[in-house]
Amino acid sequence: MEKIRLAILFGGRSSEHDISVKSAESIIRNLDKNKYEILLVGVDREGRAHFGADFISTNVPLATPLLEDLKKNAAALIYPDRFAGGIDGSISACIDAAFPIFHGSYGEDGAIQGLLRMLQVPFVGAGVLGSAIGMDKDVTKRLLREAGIPVAKHLTYERHEKNGITYEKTVSKLGNVVFVKPASLGSSVGVNKVCVEAEFYDAVAEAYSYDNKIIIEEYIDGREIECAILGNEHPEASVLGEIIVHGCFYSYSAKYLNEYNVNLKIPADLTEEVSVKIREMAVKAFKVLCCEGMARVDFFLKDNAEVLVNEINTIPGFTEISMYPKLWEASGVEYGELLDRLITLAISRYNRDNDLRIDSSY
Repeated sequence: MEKIRLAILFGGRSSEHDISVKSAESIIRNLDKNKYEILLVGVDREGRAHFGADFISTNVPLATPLLEDLKKNAAALIYPDRFAGGIDGSISACIDAAFPIFHGSYGEDGAIQGLLRMLQVPFVGAGVLGSAIGMDKDVTKRLLREAGIPVAKHLTYERHEKNGITYEKTVSKLGNVVFVKPASLGSSVGVNKVCVEAEFYDAVAEAYSYDNKIIIEEYIDGREIECAILGNEHPEASVLGEIIVHGCFYSYSAKYLNEYNVNLKIPADLTEEVSVKIREMAVKAFKVLCCEGMARVDFFLKDNAEVLVNEINTIPGFTEISMYPKLWEASGVEYGELLDRLITLAISRYNRDNDLRIDSSY
């Protein structure tokens, strides 16, 4: 069987650059090299794309271990000269599909998805609209609420409204403990839990340092439950997992720098009734937010069994300790099979959309 030529795009300008590289490393390690030829596209912190081991290693230094692994199986690599030849005609003639594994801005927000669509390259994950919606927590919450899916109470502020933000107003509407976060970042970057006024304005300033729009959200005293979704027109929900944090909250540090701050309990200890409710809500949220391919939906579960959607991640982490592949593994889908299914979904969607008319002739 002819191998699928797969471009893996990683790194990027986002504050989540490091995590993107770690995710790419895990994906490449678990891809079946008998099925795929791999083209590496390393994007540096300034947004420049690099091809070939030497250029990637120089400009995306964290990728060096990834490159060392691939050198052991050189037959799995597509070399840059082949890609350059494709650019003279068509990139889509050189590769069969792309797996963008950027987390955060300039990669999870619809930017790279739009480029790949213009270049007629099938790609893994949500399309332009679903990516853009999922990236913006404010728009996400508005659409979910409109669809009758419960979310936490929150306030949204654009940058020009910054001077109108006060601790007193916030407390009166949301309570004494709140989370301040950029509207369009992931991995808990720029997120702060605020318990006293002395912390509030610094948290607001930090959130604005990452984004032009911020969200201030009520603190939910509840369990953190996550569900992985896989599919296009007929998405499936995984078993559920629970994040058990030994610290203030599920911060960037807890997620990626010190795995001992957090336990991932898979499957989560839930009644069948609650589990079904959350899984059905996850699929509904996935559809409401125009997602395809994959996503991870995060929930709060209160003591009274009330369930609220926290957020959706259209390019969830793929590191060895990330919830998305772990949830599917617990659901009976091994990492390698999960990658196969995601790539198949990408090509299937591309073929479906490619049948649409683009001319106005009759």
